[in-house]
Amino acid sequence: MDYKHGLSLFVQAEDYKRRQSLVSLVDWSMSRLAVLDVKKGQWWPGGLKKVKLYGVLFGLTVAFLITASYVLSGDKKRLLLIPSGERTTGLNLSFAKDLATLKQVVKNIVAKVEFNNRKVPDIKDLLGNEPHIFSAIPRKFLSTIKNPCWYEEHSGNSTVDPYGTNVYALYSRRFQAVYSYLRKTFQEHLYNQGDKRYRLRCLPYFYIMGQPKCGTTDLYDRLRHHPDVRFTAMKEPHWWTRKRFGIIRLSEGFHARYPVKDYLDLLDLAAYQIQDHALSNRSKGRSKRNIVIGEASASTMWDNNAWVYFYDNGTQEEPPFLVQDFIHAVQPHAKFIVMLRDPVERLYSDYLYFGLANKSAEDFHQRVSESLQLFESCVSASSMRSCVYNTTLNMAMPVRLQVGLYVIYILDWLTVFSKEQILVLRLEDHATNCKVTMHKVFDFLKLGALSVEKEAEITKSPASNTRRPADRNLGPMLPITRDLLKYFYHPFNQRLAKVVQDKAFLWT
Repeated sequence: MDYKHGLSLFVQAEDYKRRQSLVSLVDWSMSRLAVLDVKKGQWWPGGLKKVKLYGVLFGLTVAFLITASYVLSGDKKRLLLIPSGERTTGLNLSFAKDLATLKQVVKNIVAKVEFNNRKVPDIKDLLGNEPHIFSAIPRKFLSTIKNPCWYEEHSGNSTVDPYGTNVYALYSRRFQAVYSYLRKTFQEHLYNQGDKRYRLRCLPYFYIMGQPKCGTTDLYDRLRHHPDVRFTAMKEPHWWTRKRFGIIRLSEGFHARYPVKDYLDLLDLAAYQIQDHALSNRSKGRSKRNIVIGEASASTMWDNNAWVYFYDNGTQEEPPFLVQDFIHAVQPHAKFIVMLRDPVERLYSDYLYFGLANKSAEDFHQRVSESLQLFESCVSASSMRSCVYNTTLNMAMPVRLQVGLYVIYILDWLTVFSKEQILVLRLEDHATNCKVTMHKVFDFLKLGALSVEKEAEITKSPASNTRRPADRNLGPMLPITRDLLKYFYHPFNQRLAKVVQDKAFLWT
């Protein structure tokens, strides 16, 4: 795919998603008209007079485009349109036929549910596509340290700023203080051996990898108070899923890629402390501890949207490589924590949190309806997995239905990691008794014992990142929306409950 063309499609799809959806290029309500100027990447608002003036010509053009791009599985090099039965804009909820139509849409999707095994790529293919990752990270780590770390030779002189080109520092003012400290103490943390100098580099020991709006922030806030745990300098670096491709915000398109060394810089502050404890440096009154580093990007488990623009995929409908393939290749013994919640509630919370304006239960229903029809159009012609990872579809849906298909992602992670390496928790259990879930996390990470006072500090603090008052005032979703979503997610929850061997994940 041409880079500039891919960038244009990426920005246009995201821009359109934030306005309504990509179900069609025209909203046929007679009060307004929105037309996408593909060449300029702009929206042209107009009224009834413009409809009369351009209606015939534009109508013929739209009809041709819709016919030519009937399903999402077609040419990925075009911005695709998806006809999906009746247009749901202006859906009148009082008509039984509208609800019947949507129920049939969901029924059609459920009938296509399947769980196919993915083909795991060869290590040589991973090396060929992302050589910079493997050139910076060794195959073996220090055996005397619990966290995956290694010594890297430092050839720069004392006047060179080791963080001067770090892209995270350039774009994140909040972390200037952290990098200021790292610069000042860099030389004293170098390890001298003979006439060479080395710096300690580390990868995360564990990842809080999903899902968004499932309590990952609260888990992070509690876990970072454990004396054995440190986190990256920023909570969500999103390096594996976005920054290594040069994605800062989807609406901005692509920037220069973030080098892997910039990602490793985010772990330097924790690496300094690991080094101090490993060398039994008690000069600052610290006791020696087995410190581990965590990383908490809620996109790690599910976001592979960049694949279609960067991998030579030919005519494939599914990504040839997933995030977990590269993580496994460099650290096969990593640990992962997944926090999930009822996918129906997760979707509504996601909508309320990321929605811009005019949020309401009716608007949510509208967006769900359009998203379900988009998804139905895809699965009618393609496999379930290919639709879950279809970048165009993901950018087009007004709400992120696919993020709640937890079992699809977990099964794909289990193709390279064992069940023992992935701890799956429920937000509902965490909210009811966080002490129990935190003990599961402590045991999973094999952390040191806590004092009674420290455990109380971790488990009794108020929950983080809860729903905003203005969003709570909007009330719950409509009952008919809930019923549609429960029907949609049910077969996926059934398989998830079998995989984790816990019926609580049925969310019945």
